[in-house]
Amino acid sequence: MSASRNAAKPATRPANELQTFTWVGKDKRGVVMKGEQAAKNINLVKADLRRQGITPQTVKPKSKPMFGAAGKTVKPSDIAVFSRQVATMMKSGVPIVGALEIIASGNKNLRMQNLVNTIRADIQGGMSFSEALAKHPVQFDELYQNLVRAGETAGVLETVLETIATYKENLEALKGKIKKAMFYPIMVLAVALVVSGILLVFVVPQFEDVFKGFGAELPAFTQMVVNLSRFMVSWWWLILLAIVGAVAGFIAAKKRSLAFQHFLDRLVLKMPVIGQIMHNSSIARFARTLGVTFRAGVPLVEALDIVAGATGNVVYETAVKRIRDDVAVGYPVNVSMKQVNLFPHMVIQMTAIGEEAGALDAMLFKVAEFYEQEVNNAVDALSSLLEPLIMVFLGVIVGGMVVAMYLPIFKLASVVG
Repeated sequence: MSASRNAAKPATRPANELQTFTWVGKDKRGVVMKGEQAAKNINLVKADLRRQGITPQTVKPKSKPMFGAAGKTVKPSDIAVFSRQVATMMKSGVPIVGALEIIASGNKNLRMQNLVNTIRADIQGGMSFSEALAKHPVQFDELYQNLVRAGETAGVLETVLETIATYKENLEALKGKIKKAMFYPIMVLAVALVVSGILLVFVVPQFEDVFKGFGAELPAFTQMVVNLSRFMVSWWWLILLAIVGAVAGFIAAKKRSLAFQHFLDRLVLKMPVIGQIMHNSSIARFARTLGVTFRAGVPLVEALDIVAGATGNVVYETAVKRIRDDVAVGYPVNVSMKQVNLFPHMVIQMTAIGEEAGALDAMLFKVAEFYEQEVNNAVDALSSLLEPLIMVFLGVIVGGMVVAMYLPIFKLASVVG
């Protein structure tokens, strides 16, 4: 009997989960006001409204839209904007709880809104800002948490948040630049393959029917294209399955196999033009991340441990961990950097000067700015270089097929002439 009662009992909302409520009320002047607020239950919303001098009339859970109820995902750019907003408001004298409430109410991304409201509720419940962030490691990584913790300890949280915002903005700009450079050629290649597939499956067979009426032997190039078309028409499903399987296998191997990821990262670094861009990008990330953590007061060995995962490349991650181990036993950073044989002489020399002058963070920021500019210039040069190469590639692939189809017609015309 008790089992049936338990089965019939409706599922309850977890105690710590926040829900968004819409409310309508009147202020002390009798003016009707309305708004939204995240809280654990309706009673807490009403109590908060009364504290603000508003008499609640209607408070009810906000209805969720039929589509897209979960909202967009929280992107690194959202976290960068969040950091900048909190830093700006705290510098203006707004308490952190109030700042978070303002940010949540003004955010159109439901997931980001819920994230900020959860952090605010945890802080109101007695947690520090860094402890509240630590509950969301996907959005706020170890680097972010440690920097905030260091800022809280030193009493300069708003300054650290401003530094984090600048760091994340620069990092996202750098990543965006590299993605843009890679996106254009990949998309053109994909379009070329799709167009070629359509020509082979739908267009070439039509020409083949015409060629049969000639009763003459086809040129070798045309015959090769016709044979390829026959293969595509007969086995298109197998080719599509093989492509999907290869892509899925590649993604799975990259996620699960550290050895495969290491191989890919090494391969990318050895590629012409792109390899140099990735080298410069990793150096820029290393320098800026280490500069930010060191300036925030994080101990050097701990900072290097955090920086290792922020370089974006397994080869550099391994190298930074070796540097960390050397620094832990007393070696200077510049000497350790020289041993891994990855960093250019200029970077090592500037690091040495920074260590000697007691201004390591300032020197690292200069290194980061220099290599970020190098990446920008290299990406612009790569885009300029790729445009004519892509045009030639498209001309060879699509134009070659067109020529193959018209060769028999030209041959027939010359015979008739």
